[in-house]
Parts: sequence; C-alpha cells; structure tokens
Amino acid sequence: STPIMVECIARGRLVGSGWREYQKTGTICGINLPDGMVQGDEIPGGPIFTPSTKAEEGHDENISFEQACEMVGRETAQKIKDSTLEIFAEAMKIASERGVILFDTKFEFGFLDGEIVLIDELLTPDSSRYSLAEDFKPGEPVVNLDKQYLRDWLDSSGWDHSPPAPDLPEEVVTNTRARYLEAYRRITGSSL
Repeated sequence: STPIMVECIARGRLVGSGWREYQKTGTICGINLPDGMVQGDEIPGGPIFTPSTKAEEGHDENISFEQACEMVGRETAQKIKDSTLEIFAEAMKIASERGVILFDTKFEFGFLDGEIVLIDELLTPDSSRYSLAEDFKPGEPVVNLDKQYLRDWLDSSGWDHSPPAPDLPEEVVTNTRARYLEAYRRITGSSL
C-alpha cells in the first residue's frame, strides 16, 4: 500500500495533546470547543476528527481538516475522515459496553489498488487511550490502560527524548504489560 500522509485522529473526550491545545487556544485543530471544559470531558456533539501530519522525524503536528484537504485532496480527506469517525464510534460503543472508555485513537490509511484501506495498527493501547469506566472522573488524573503510563514514566525520568532511550526498570515493564493485558481482557472478554 501507499500511505496517505495524514494521521487520522478521532477524539471522543478531551485528553492528551487535544487537552493541551484546548487549554492554550480553546480549540483542537481549529475546532472551537465550549469554555470551561475539564480534562476528560466528552466532546460536545460527539467525536471529532483531528488530523495531524505524518512526520518522518520528530513529532506529528496537529492540522485542520482544511489543511488535510490541501495535502491529500478534498475527496480523499473526506473519505478518511468519515471512515475514522465511523470506526471510532463503533469502537467506543463496544468498549463502553465492556466498562472501558476509549478516549481517542489514531488510524492510518493508504491506497491499495486504487482503494483506501486501513494500514498499521488498529485500536491498540499504542494507538489509543483507554481507561476503566469505574476509575474515571472528568477533571481528575486518568488511570490509563495504554502507553500513557510509560510516557509519563519517561517524562519523569529526566530523559530528553534524544536517542538512546533509558533502560526501563522491571516494574515499569511489568506495569505497562499489565495495563495492556487488562485492556485486552476487558475489551475482548478473553485472557492471553
């Protein structure tokens, strides 16, 4: 497949980089949100599409839908937006039925034989933010079942994000693994 160079992020709640952007600007990727929202609040009107660049090096950068249209064409941008929101809405519903909150996720699409297809991972704890519903209260710290635990540890370790990454203590590896396995167990109903 040939990757479409826009990362497709769906957000159902205000967390992560979306929360940080909202705190600074009151918007996410050019989408105005009401004043007074707190971290973890549901996005009014349902999930939103917040694309970003697919950086070869460094960090991806949030962009507006119009910028995505300029990059990949309006028809392609609309198709990946619609697919992103449709898949995310179904995944949120399934997670909710199992007592899990799916806050946001990232999808990547590409072209294969002229058709738009999903590429890369799908709804894993590496590409999505999850929490158990019983552990979550808007405005309070989130107990994540995803990579955020590891990210937080790396940030608190003093690492400047330049290679090489620090060695991980066994406790961090064990706790990260346990979070991923709990997300899997709760969402699928099976254990590994």
